Amino acid sequence: MQKILLVAGARPNFVKIAPLWREFSKFQSVEVKIVHTGQHFDDAMSQFFFDDLQLPKPDYNLNIHGGSHAVQTGQIMECFDPVVEKEDPDDVIVTGDVNSTLACALVAVKRGIRTSHVEAGLRSFDRTMPEELNRIVTDSVSDLLFVSEDSGLKNLKREGVDQNKVFFVGNVMIDSLTFINSQIKSSTILKHLGIKALNYGLVTLHRPSNVDSPEQLSKIMEWLGDISNDIKLVFPVHPRTKKNLEELSSKRLIKSVNHSNLMIISPQRYIDFQKLLKSARFVITDSGGIQEETTWQGIPCITLRNNTERPVTIDIGTNYLTGDDLNLASTIIKNCIKGTTKQGNIPPLWDGKAASRIAKVIINHHTDRP
Repeated sequence: MQKILLVAGARPNFVKIAPLWREFSKFQSVEVKIVHTGQHFDDAMSQFFFDDLQLPKPDYNLNIHGGSHAVQTGQIMECFDPVVEKEDPDDVIVTGDVNSTLACALVAVKRGIRTSHVEAGLRSFDRTMPEELNRIVTDSVSDLLFVSEDSGLKNLKREGVDQNKVFFVGNVMIDSLTFINSQIKSSTILKHLGIKALNYGLVTLHRPSNVDSPEQLSKIMEWLGDISNDIKLVFPVHPRTKKNLEELSSKRLIKSVNHSNLMIISPQRYIDFQKLLKSARFVITDSGGIQEETTWQGIPCITLRNNTERPVTIDIGTNYLTGDDLNLASTIIKNCIKGTTKQGNIPPLWDGKAASRIAKVIINHHTDRP
């Protein structure tokens, strides 16, 4: 029996482990268990994703959340280590680039457990981003690296990584989208919010560079208020963004939160959010995963960041990188409203079968423990 631990901590992780759990569960010779670190812990950011993706209750919940990056990473390592000691798995699989990814990879590798990183090789080349450091370190210690796009292959080769441990498998996030596609179609979220397809833009913001600076967040919110004069905006607010907006409002440093055409709503469960994304005229975001989801759905995406670790979404897909140039972003949005933006294409191997490719590698190399 091959024992595998799947690690998840934040929203993107849940989306990525779901197809892996389903794929490994097909094999009688494999025992797969889920470890939830607790990094995202409220229902909208956690439990609803398990429900929508039809994931079972985690076998372990470490209940670690809050604190600085160092404190959170350290606490996750401290709590994950006894789990690894007890289970003695053959494989630990981590995904993405959050603190849980790095923490659990370090624990597993130090205990001599073969460790796989799904979504390896992505680089923003911006080391002020905590996620970039998590990616670099996780890739450097992991035994198997599963890559979602061509840039990942090039980055790992340039960094001198042994190519025998690198596998181009596609994007597991797309596996989850194909799995829930029929449920997305039946979602009633548009009716619930009183909006119609293509008559609004969707907004998500959570990066510290955009929401932790009162000046930058105020500037963005005023800009969103101006954009909403031309088209309704729907803004599911991330918990950290909500907290910062409430502080700005209490100090009377912001006005646009109450703009009549800017719809501030709570975070949405996965299926409803994907319905909002698929039906939007455009999406404004600073999220990495949403750049991928919009490319696959063919929805124009305006990314308020100076860099992206997912260049395929720009080179092939529907993504535009505008940084903090809100005038440029406004021009693109006007083109979106007119329907004159680029169409984009789906990147190679974003076909809903990435988890199957990953499972074949891990199962076929079952005895190759480090």
